[in-house]
Amino acid sequence: MSLLNFSLPFTNPVLQFSLLLLIILFAPVILSRFRIPSLISLILAGAVIGPFGLNLLLRDSSIVLFGTVGLLYIMFLAGLEIDVADFRKNSGKSILFGLYTFFISLSLGILVGLYVLHFALLSSVLIGSIFASHTLIIYPVISKLGIAKNKAVNIALGGTIITDTLALLVLAIVAGTANGEIMSDFWLRLIIGITLFSLVVLLLFPIIARWFFKRFDDSVLQYLFVLAMVFFSGFLAEAAGVEAIIGAFLGGLALNQLIPRTSALMNRIKFVGNAIFIPFFLIGVGMLIDIRAFFKDYESIKVAAVITLAATIAKYLSAWITQKLFGFSLDQRRLIFGLISAHAAVALATVLIGYNTTIGYTIKGEPIRLLGESVLNGTILFILITCTLATVIGEKGAHNIARSEAADDVAEKGVTPHKERILIHTDNLATVDELVNLSVTMTSDKTPSDIYAMHVADNSLPDDMAEKYAEKVLEKAVITASSTDNEVTGLLRYDNNITNGISGVIREQKITDLILGLHHKNPLTDDVIDNHQDSILGRCNVTTLIYKSVQPLATIKRTIAVIPENAEHEIGFSLWLQRLINMTRNTGSKLVIYASQKTIASLQESALKLIANVEYKVFKEWDNFWALSNVVKSNDNLIVVMSRKHHHSYHAKMAKLPAYLNKYFQQNSFILIYPVQTFIPEESVEDILAPPVKTSVINLESVKTIFKKVYKRK
Repeated sequence: MSLLNFSLPFTNPVLQFSLLLLIILFAPVILSRFRIPSLISLILAGAVIGPFGLNLLLRDSSIVLFGTVGLLYIMFLAGLEIDVADFRKNSGKSILFGLYTFFISLSLGILVGLYVLHFALLSSVLIGSIFASHTLIIYPVISKLGIAKNKAVNIALGGTIITDTLALLVLAIVAGTANGEIMSDFWLRLIIGITLFSLVVLLLFPIIARWFFKRFDDSVLQYLFVLAMVFFSGFLAEAAGVEAIIGAFLGGLALNQLIPRTSALMNRIKFVGNAIFIPFFLIGVGMLIDIRAFFKDYESIKVAAVITLAATIAKYLSAWITQKLFGFSLDQRRLIFGLISAHAAVALATVLIGYNTTIGYTIKGEPIRLLGESVLNGTILFILITCTLATVIGEKGAHNIARSEAADDVAEKGVTPHKERILIHTDNLATVDELVNLSVTMTSDKTPSDIYAMHVADNSLPDDMAEKYAEKVLEKAVITASSTDNEVTGLLRYDNNITNGISGVIREQKITDLILGLHHKNPLTDDVIDNHQDSILGRCNVTTLIYKSVQPLATIKRTIAVIPENAEHEIGFSLWLQRLINMTRNTGSKLVIYASQKTIASLQESALKLIANVEYKVFKEWDNFWALSNVVKSNDNLIVVMSRKHHHSYHAKMAKLPAYLNKYFQQNSFILIYPVQTFIPEESVEDILAPPVKTSVINLESVKTIFKKVYKRK
C-alpha cells in the first residue's frame, strides 16, 4: 500500500480506469431516481470528478482519445440506423424539412449572437450552427416502442442528414475563415475534396465491405473492420477539408445496408459504443465544465438562458410548420420536436472548435477565441436543458403514438397480435448460424417471438456419439442467437424418422413457422419438396421455409421474390407476406416482386405497400423459370413462394424447380416458402375429383364411405 500513490489527481492508470467504469456503472443508476437521463448524469459526473470539480482526474490525452472516438461513434450510429429506403421514399419532404429547419435555426442564432449577446459575426454564425444541428437522443426510445416507421419519424430522420451536414459545413467555413484559409481556391478545393470523399465512402466502401463480410465470418474481425472503415472515413473527411464527424456519419450510411439491425454485428456495435466509447465521451465533455465559473459571474448563465430559449423556439417553430404542412397530429409534432430539439454531439463539436480557434491575442498574451469560456460553459448547460426537454416531450408523444398504433392494430384485426413461434431444424453444424440469422431476421419488432432449435438424433447411432453432436449443434444455435440479444430454446429428440420428430415438436410447442436448411454444397432434391402424406410438407401445415445459404444475409443487395398466381387466395398469404416484409426491412435489401398482374394488384393493397424500396414485374412464365437466371445476379437472394398440390396457387411446373435451381442458380442463396394451406389428404382429393359413377345402391354406399373418410381425416 505504501507504494501506491493516492494523491490528487490520480495518476495510476488502473485506478483511473476503475473510477471511470464505476461512474459509468453507478452515476445513471443513482441520478435516475431524480429522473435525470443517463446522458446528462454522465456529463454531470464528469464535471464533478474533473479538474474544475474534485480534481480526481485530469482531462489528459487518454480521455481526449476516447472522447474523440465516442463523438465519431455517435455520428456513425446515426448514419447506421437511418432507414435509407424510407428516406428515399420521403426524400422530398425530408429535404424540405431539413432546409427550413436549418435556415430558421441559423438565422435566429445569428440574430441572437449579434443583437443579444453582442458577438462578432463569425461567432454569431457559430451560434447559429449550434442552433441548427441536433442529436437524435430519444431515437432508442422510439425504436424500443416500435414506431420507427412512423412518417413523422422518417421525415425527421431524413432531415437530420440535411441539418447536421449543413451545420458542419458552416462550421468548416467559419473555422477556415478565422484561420485565414478562405482564399480564391478554398471553395474549389472544398467542393472537389467533398465530392471525391463522398464518392469514395458511399460507392467504394460498400463494395469493400460486402467482399469482406462474404469471406470472413469471424465476429472479432468483422467488428474491427467496421471500426477501421469508420475512422478511415473520418480521416478522409478531414483530408477533404471538413470535420471527421461528417466522415463518420457518411461511413454509417455506407455500411447501413450491410449491417442489419437484427444482426449480431449490429448488437456488438451498439453494445461497445453504449458501454465504453460514448460514456467516455460524455464524461470527457463534463470535465470541460468549470462549475465555479457559474458562480464567478453570470455571463455563463446568461449565455445558457439566451441560447436555450432561442434554440427551443427555433425548433418548436420548425416542428409546428411540419405539423401544419404535412397534416400531422399533436403527438407527431411532439415527437418531431423531441427528435430535433436535443443538442449534443454536433453542438459539442462546434463549441469545442470555436473555443480552440483563436483570432488574435490580447496585450497580456491571452488568446482571443471565437467562442469564449462563458459560451463553452453556457453551451454545456444548454445541452443539459435541451436534452432533458427533448426527452420529456418526445417520450410523451412517442408513448401516445405507440398506444394509438396498438389500438388501431387491435381494432383492425379484432384480436391482439399472435405470438410467433419459430422452429429451426438443425441437422448440420455448418448451417446453424445462417438458420438462426434467418429466424431472427424474419421476426417483427412489435410481435414477440419464441425461437426453438431442434435436433433429431438418429437412434441407430451410439448414444454418446449422437448426444455429443446434438449438444454441439444446439449449443451453437443458442450462442448465435444470444449474440443478437435473442433466446433460443434447444430441443433434442431421439427418433429414426425425422418427420415424426419435427411434426411432434410442432404440435407440442404450437409452432407457427418451420425453417429447414440445406448445405450450400448440397443440391435440392425432389424428396425435400415432396408433399406426400408421410413427408414434412405433407404432415406439417405451418409456414415452412427451405433455406440454402450461399452467402450471409447481410451481404444481400436485392431480394427477388417469385410469387405464383392466386397466392393471395391461400389462407397463409398474410403470414408468409409478413415474414417477407420483415426480412426486407431488417436486411435493408431492395425487394423485386415477380408475379401475375392480378397478384401484383393484391400485393400493392396489402401490408407490402409500407415497404419503400419495392419494384413489381409481371411474371407468368413458370414453364420457363430458368429465364430468371438472366435477371438474378450475384448478391441476390431468390425467394420462391411455393404451394402444395391441389391448392389454389399450385403450378405443375413447380415440380421441376429443384432441377432449375440446381442448374441455373448454383451461385445464389434461395428460400422456398410453403404457406399454411387448407389440409386435404391427397388420396381423398383424388376420390372427390374422380369421374362420376352411375347411380346404384353399391355406388351410393361407396360415396358415403368416401365422404366419411374425408370428414374423419379433416
